[in-house]
Amino acid sequence: MADDASGKVVKSEAEWRAQLSPEQYHVCREHGTERAFSGKYAENKDPGVYVCVGCGNPLFDSDTKFDSGTGWPSFFQPVSADAVDEKTDTKFFMRRTEILCAKCDSHLGHVFPDGPAPTGLRYCMNSASLDLKPKE
Repeated sequence: MADDASGKVVKSEAEWRAQLSPEQYHVCREHGTERAFSGKYAENKDPGVYVCVGCGNPLFDSDTKFDSGTGWPSFFQPVSADAVDEKTDTKFFMRRTEILCAKCDSHLGHVFPDGPAPTGLRYCMNSASLDLKPKE
């Protein structure tokens, strides 16, 4: 593993496959989606910080998690503006905004404009792309 000049984590496909489970690899590196209500964090209410499973980058605080009823962990904002990157996704004849880890480009999920106050956003994430670090 190495960081490039921009500070991004760079790994070979073999390194990613060795680090991640098959489901994590499919979601994070192949831009897959886990089935609704199947992820370990969909209903989780434990306090902590959700980090990227690929690189440990802090992404979402449990204080911003809410029950969206969608079957995926949902948050109304990331821990900071530079924690995630956005990319236009036009797969499946839809126009959506894909959310990626800003440090390693792992696919996390999508953001939608139907979330609660104060942001009105719903960051709909895959549990497979997240790891919860308990608050101390």
